[in-house]
Amino acid sequence: MHYSFSIPIPHSPIYKKALEIFTLSKNISQFLVCDMSGLDEDGKEHPDIYFTGDIVQKSISLFPEIINAEQKTYSEEKQKHAESVEHLTKLLYKNCERLERSVPNGKEFISLLRKEIRRFRKMQHNWALTL
Repeated sequence: MHYSFSIPIPHSPIYKKALEIFTLSKNISQFLVCDMSGLDEDGKEHPDIYFTGDIVQKSISLFPEIINAEQKTYSEEKQKHAESVEHLTKLLYKNCERLERSVPNGKEFISLLRKEIRRFRKMQHNWALTL
C-alpha cells in the first residue's frame, strides 16, 4: 500500500531564514569534514570534528519548533516552542564559535554563518513577540 501526503511548507520569514541557515550549515559542514577528516600523527581524529555535525543537527531542529510555535493554539505552547528555537540558536552559535577557533580553513564561511545566525536572532526576537 502506498500513502501519499504532502507536508505544508511554511512561508514565514523566520522559517525561510532557518532554511538559509540550514543550507549554509550543511554546506559548511561538508567542507569542514573533508578538511578535518584526516588523522593526526597519533592516529587521532580532529577533536572538534563533531561540531560540524552539530551545526547541521541544531539548524535542522529549528524547523519543527518554528512550525509548532506557529501552529499551536495556546500562547503557553507557542512560547515553549519559541524558547526552544532560542535555545537551539544559542547552541548553534556557540558551536560556530568553537569551530571558528579550531579550524585553519573555512573561517570565513563560519563567520558568514554566525552573521546569518545574528540576523536570525533579531528576527526570532520579533517573531516571538508576535506569537
